Amino acid sequence: MSEIITCPSGLSGRIRGLKVREERILTDRKLAKSGGQMDELLSACWEETLDAGPYDFGAKNMDWGKVLQGDRFYALLRIRALTYGAEYAFAVSCQHEACRARIDWELDLNDLVVRALSEESREAFLNGNRFETTLPDEGKKVWFKLLTGADERRLPQLKKKSGERLLSAMLAFRVIEVEGIDAKDKRGFLENLTMNDADFLVDEFDRVDCGVDTGIEIECPECFATQDIELPFERSFFMPGKERTARRRGRSSSFLS
Repeated sequence: MSEIITCPSGLSGRIRGLKVREERILTDRKLAKSGGQMDELLSACWEETLDAGPYDFGAKNMDWGKVLQGDRFYALLRIRALTYGAEYAFAVSCQHEACRARIDWELDLNDLVVRALSEESREAFLNGNRFETTLPDEGKKVWFKLLTGADERRLPQLKKKSGERLLSAMLAFRVIEVEGIDAKDKRGFLENLTMNDADFLVDEFDRVDCGVDTGIEIECPECFATQDIELPFERSFFMPGKERTARRRGRSSSFLS
């Protein structure tokens, strides 16, 4: 089964669901460590490009390293829905220390809000992927970029190296230039930003970006507290839902008895 999709930037193509042979991609530790799993899944399940959107691949095949993070995630979301259906079940722990109960949650992936790439952002992306804003407290201009697949592959290593300083590392990763600040001093400048400026900058990243809003609200069945979480996106995202998994376990038990 295949499906034609249009990604947030306007990139359009035909995708198919996962096949048994793609299991090797999900279980390949080397690919996971290098951040290449998503590229491999996308390449395997993207059958045809109908409209390249803002990308220029020339006569070459699809280069997922050049594709915006928002487009990549949307395509992966549709591949998962095409493979197993739109219902996605997962479990997380309650965020409240006094509770920490297991929360089993299920949602329809079709209900997630998709944000299209604006014409303004498309123009800036085509002109070198360079976006401009002005920090409210510092009053300095800052130029930053949208993340692509090539950047996404570097994120696991960035998170590993930065440890608890992830915010400053991420700001430095996305900020290209700061007005009046030498490139060698950029990291130090960003680490000394007020939290107001840092929050503003992150909001600016989101404002000009495209993709899928993955922030959802859930409720704990034990303490009834509501909490905002990010949709879990890991290897299990590409596994069957809980009902199908339960049926498989049942068949396995019957076979062994």
